[in-house]
Amino acid sequence: MAIFVCLVIWNPKNLLSPFREVFARTNYAFQKLFSSIGNDAEGFIDFLGSISKLKDENEKLLKENNFLVSRATMLQEEKRENEVLREQLNLSPKNKFNLENAFVIGQDPQRLGSWIMIDKGSSAGIAIGMPVIVSDGILIGKIEEVSGGSSKVSLLTNSSSIVNAMDLETEAKGVLRGEYGLGILLDLVSQEEVLESGDNIVTSGLGGDVPRGLFIGKIQEFNMTADKLFQQAIITPRVKYSDLRMVSVIKN
Repeated sequence: MAIFVCLVIWNPKNLLSPFREVFARTNYAFQKLFSSIGNDAEGFIDFLGSISKLKDENEKLLKENNFLVSRATMLQEEKRENEVLREQLNLSPKNKFNLENAFVIGQDPQRLGSWIMIDKGSSAGIAIGMPVIVSDGILIGKIEEVSGGSSKVSLLTNSSSIVNAMDLETEAKGVLRGEYGLGILLDLVSQEEVLESGDNIVTSGLGGDVPRGLFIGKIQEFNMTADKLFQQAIITPRVKYSDLRMVSVIKN
C-alpha cells in the first residue's frame, strides 16, 4: 500500500494521473474534515469557556443581589425601630417619671404571654420590682430578674403577677393578678363596690411599688365569687403583649 501511494505521488510518465487525482481529492476531503473537526473542537472549547464565565458572573451578581437585599432589610428594620423609638418618646410621660427606654429582645417561647426580655439591665440602673410601661403610661408588668445588660419582665398576665388596681370610674379597689398567661383578673373586690363593663382599670398606688393612675385595660365582664364574698372582673389589656417592640422602665 505504501509503494502504491509513493507511485501515485511520483507518477512516472503520468501513468497514474487518474489515481493521483483521486488521491488528491480524497486527501483534500480528509484535510477539510479534520480542519472542520478542529474548528468545531476549538469552538466547543470556547463555548465551554463562555459558560464558565457566565456562571462566575451569575454567582457574582447573586452575591451582590443578596448583599443589597440584606442591606435593604437592615435599613428597613432600623427605620422601623427609629419610628417606634420616636413614638414611644413622644407618648411616654417623661415629665412624671424617670424612664429608661429598652427594646424587647425575647419573649416566652411557649407563647403564653407571661414574660419578655429587654436589652437593659443593672448597668442602666434597672432593678427588680420596677414597673414597666408602654406609650402614655400603660402598665404591662414589672421587672422580675436583672443582669448586667438585660432584664426579664413579668407581664400582668403572669400567674405570679400581683398589682393593686381600681376602677377609674367608681374607684372600686381590688388586686390584679395574672391568669397563667391567658388573661388578667381583678380579684378581691368587695361586694359593696360597684363595677361596670367597659370601665377603665388603673393602678391604685396602694403598696407603693407601682405609681397611681397607670392604665391597664377595661372590664370585659364581672361576677361574684363562688363564696359570694367578693367580686371578680375579667380585664382586657390595652396592648397586645406579643407585639411589644419597645418599653419604658420607671426607675424612680
